[in-house]
Amino acid sequence: MKQLIEKANTLMEALPYIRRFSGKTFVIKYGGHAMADEKLKESFALDIVLLKSLGINTVIVHGGGPQINDTLKRYGIVSEFVRGMRVTDAETMQVVEMVLAGQVNKEVVGYLNQHGGRAVGLSGKDGTLLQAKKLLQEVRGDDGMVEMVDIGFVGDVVKVNTDLITTLEQGKYIPVIAPIGVGLDGESYNINADLVAGRVAAALNAEKLILLTDINGVKDKNGTLLASLSVADLHRLIEEESITGGMIPKVICCADALKEGVKKAHIIDGRMEHAVLLEIFTDVGIGTEITK
Repeated sequence: MKQLIEKANTLMEALPYIRRFSGKTFVIKYGGHAMADEKLKESFALDIVLLKSLGINTVIVHGGGPQINDTLKRYGIVSEFVRGMRVTDAETMQVVEMVLAGQVNKEVVGYLNQHGGRAVGLSGKDGTLLQAKKLLQEVRGDDGMVEMVDIGFVGDVVKVNTDLITTLEQGKYIPVIAPIGVGLDGESYNINADLVAGRVAAALNAEKLILLTDINGVKDKNGTLLASLSVADLHRLIEEESITGGMIPKVICCADALKEGVKKAHIIDGRMEHAVLLEIFTDVGIGTEITK
């Protein structure tokens, strides 16, 4: 009986959040270990289907770096990276698009539909969803001079066509977006999934931007998880070098989305089962919540 009462208390804790977020939009970046572990794949799918059942519009943007690496290796294509960004020539771009818009996207859609969702797979080329331009990478030389380097078909989002997403949401579908953009001449661009998620969230004026990662959240220099931060806190932590490496672009993505109208951003550990539900529907949460 005690266990049953605890379950009821958990539902009661979630109730005010369910009321608050019904009819709102969450944009969720899905990547990392959560996409590789079978149990976590199922857990994520169930979380998203539940959110949709509660009247919360969910838009998924997925990554796929490990899958791209595996496929490039099979084709004998060696990847070069500039400051963490993959140099993407025409041959590499063909593989990237095949893997992201084909293999990975359809796998995510399949899991969601298998668990009761109504997911629809898209790339940024569908309905000109993600208009893109070439992204030049900033590189600082040994002399301290900054140079803008062309790394191929790597893009930045110029515009998000929200009409397509809104139409799908009205039909109670779950859009699942592969981070491939389209240029003015129809060329494909490989775009960072965190960047795409942030831009989509801003364009939709989303209630929440949620990034699933392979760490607990943002930590201070002592390794202590920081449950709540402001944008000003993020910039301070970067200056103090408490936030370094691959976490910097993630928090900058969140800060930019908040400046553009997203209400809150969350960086959470996708290695934990039901991570999305635990962050959204509990008073304490499990990761880092970022506010304006």
